[in-house]
Amino acid sequence: MLPLEGLTVIAVEQAVAAPFCSSRLADAGAHVIKVERPEGDFARGYDAAAKGQSSYFVWLNRGKDSAVIDLATKEGRAALEELIAGADVLLQNLKPGSMDKLGFSLERLKKDYPKLICCTISGYGDDGPYADRKAYDLLIQAESGLASITGGPEGPSRVGISVVDIATGATAHASILEALIARGRTGKGADIRISMFDVMADWLAVPLLNSEAGNPPKRMALAHPSIAPYGVFQSKDGKGILISIQSEREWKKLCADVLDKPNLPGDPRFANMVERVRNRQLTDQVVGDSFGTMHRVDLLKRLADADIAFAEVNTMADLAVHPHLRRIEVDTPNGKVSYAAPAAIFVGEPRHYGAVPGIGDCPAAGSTPHARNKSS
Repeated sequence: MLPLEGLTVIAVEQAVAAPFCSSRLADAGAHVIKVERPEGDFARGYDAAAKGQSSYFVWLNRGKDSAVIDLATKEGRAALEELIAGADVLLQNLKPGSMDKLGFSLERLKKDYPKLICCTISGYGDDGPYADRKAYDLLIQAESGLASITGGPEGPSRVGISVVDIATGATAHASILEALIARGRTGKGADIRISMFDVMADWLAVPLLNSEAGNPPKRMALAHPSIAPYGVFQSKDGKGILISIQSEREWKKLCADVLDKPNLPGDPRFANMVERVRNRQLTDQVVGDSFGTMHRVDLLKRLADADIAFAEVNTMADLAVHPHLRRIEVDTPNGKVSYAAPAAIFVGEPRHYGAVPGIGDCPAAGSTPHARNKSS
């Protein structure tokens, strides 16, 4: 039996953040009913990379039912009310104020369904000057300052994945699980509010504190602002290899066993981390010149034998054949699709992942829930 079997989640969701959360709840056995407008979640049209279907949608909507409900109609709102009446969790990330206008204010839901766990995802929260703004991943990357510390010296950059959406979905997932545990003890539901801006500001605590201390982070591409050598160096055959030297012991091992320069740590310019960072350009030049004399295979063997932390700078094509990539396969309306497996492994309890629904399809196990949260 999966840990969330018997629980029902109503997800009035679109795009990435909320679907990320509800997909993890579905993986754990929850019956997730995804409420879609008649034309479907707009993430269905983001691309056609997964057998003609959106890669985002296929990734984030496995194991869910799709209930097509037109919330602009009286009948649609009544249908949603019936679903909520039998739910354990209501998750939604519509435009701020949308649920209130439809008659589903959190105040009313808390009164009518005291055991219901409500999780609302917004861009900037309920209060403040930006509360009514629309918010998407890249907008929050820019507004939070994340983009300002991402990229190289030439300018700010987007993180290469929808990191704000994913971080927000993961935060919602953890918060809902906390609320379910609490409800098991108290019998009471919860009202959880999560803003994308708050999530990213939390994740940016370290660069924020450094900036407020007078040391604002610099964009350094694949280098580290306070550690050297920590960056990418090219092998003789042009392969980028990233190394990380965290201690003086590792620095001495690198110099002696990889660079063939055992006396280098005695040079005052490289004697400790502070000096190596101060003389970063020279430090990187010494390492880079040495790496450039060795072919990739030989260099990787030296690094491994010396127990130096390293990684190759891979592409998505490299990831596709990586020896550590675990995959799952899910059914979709256009056939089976294989992609990266969820990270958590429950030893001795293999997981099986449900199908991705077409609009209005109900491939997930379970039936429409009966009302159980209505207050007497």
